[in-house]
Amino acid sequence: MPERSDTPPVLLGNEPGSFPHSVLAERHPAIIRQVRESFPYDPERHRALDALLAGCTEGVIEPLPADAHDRDRWTAWGADVYTGRSWFEVPWLWSESYFYRQLLEAVGYFAPGPWQGIDPFRPSKLAELDAPETDEELSALDALADRPAGEQDRALLHGSLWGNRADLGFRLSAASGETSSDTPPLVADDSDTLWSLLPPSGAATLALIADNAGRELVPDLLLIAHLLTQGRIARAVLHIKPYPYYVSDATHADVLDALRRLTSAPGAAAAYGRTLWAALTDGRLTVRAHPFSGGPLPYAEMPGDLREELGAATLTVLKGDLNYRRLVGDRLWPPTTPFADVTAYFPGPVAALRTLKSDVITGLSDRTEAALVAAEGQKWRTGGTHALIQVRA
Repeated sequence: MPERSDTPPVLLGNEPGSFPHSVLAERHPAIIRQVRESFPYDPERHRALDALLAGCTEGVIEPLPADAHDRDRWTAWGADVYTGRSWFEVPWLWSESYFYRQLLEAVGYFAPGPWQGIDPFRPSKLAELDAPETDEELSALDALADRPAGEQDRALLHGSLWGNRADLGFRLSAASGETSSDTPPLVADDSDTLWSLLPPSGAATLALIADNAGRELVPDLLLIAHLLTQGRIARAVLHIKPYPYYVSDATHADVLDALRRLTSAPGAAAAYGRTLWAALTDGRLTVRAHPFSGGPLPYAEMPGDLREELGAATLTVLKGDLNYRRLVGDRLWPPTTPFADVTAYFPGPVAALRTLKSDVITGLSDRTEAALVAAEGQKWRTGGTHALIQVRA
């Protein structure tokens, strides 16, 4: 996709005090320490984690081992260009993604041996999924069952939007106390357009590109089950990560864990779980882990097979902050830059459901941006207290 003449540069992590810098300098070291304590790793794994900790804060980007199964793929994604440079001096999206690839290398995720295939983030994922709060959120489904279809649509869409604050999907007024009336929780809302693309004709195909596992994946699955049940879609393709990524991003194992959580719950939650189980077994729901889903590039650079697949969908929904950055480009756009302009390259209708947890934002009205800045400075961009539903039909 050719760049616009007014395209801002990609975000780097080299500005002290910036959000990208804090992720590289503070969050990544904390993640290494968390992973180190998550399993009784052997001395070799500990040495590798220590080396990554030193390298990602004070050293330079190291190449993958010569025998790494995906070395050629990462070379095509820019590894040869960035190797030997500071983590803080390359595109932030790239350095974040590569950090997680190197973290998996350090714990032996891909190498033959006892740690092969062991998700280093699994303990925290399961703890969240099995938390009492999840029971409370699932029990809200029982009260939702007798509500009009439009209310159910809205509740389950907002449950998916807010992720592990899914109770806001069922008690929407609860959000109103968190911000002033001039800065509503939803800073952009194209939900009417979204529903118009999924009429109850039973013919649509939905592609949902998931974000996090655990209590954020469960509402995504509930939304898919609802759309199938209501005849708004005939088929769904759930795109997840091919390997553990960004601490909590969903993998196939996480989908199965979430499905287990639903089917073992009482009441309406179990019915949703059975709907999903049946849809997986008869092909109405498929799970896809394209290598590009774990890549460090924006969706404007997606490969041809993925472009063709998403282009065939009635609607592609991208969940979460990272997918939003990859959708619009990880750049500090003026917030009023039209969402339709920066997603014009996408091969079909596309929607973003996202809580705001990083600086990148497009598609706001002048009035909304001014109100947010007046009330909160720039904190509204990263605090997770605001969200958006944006659609380019």
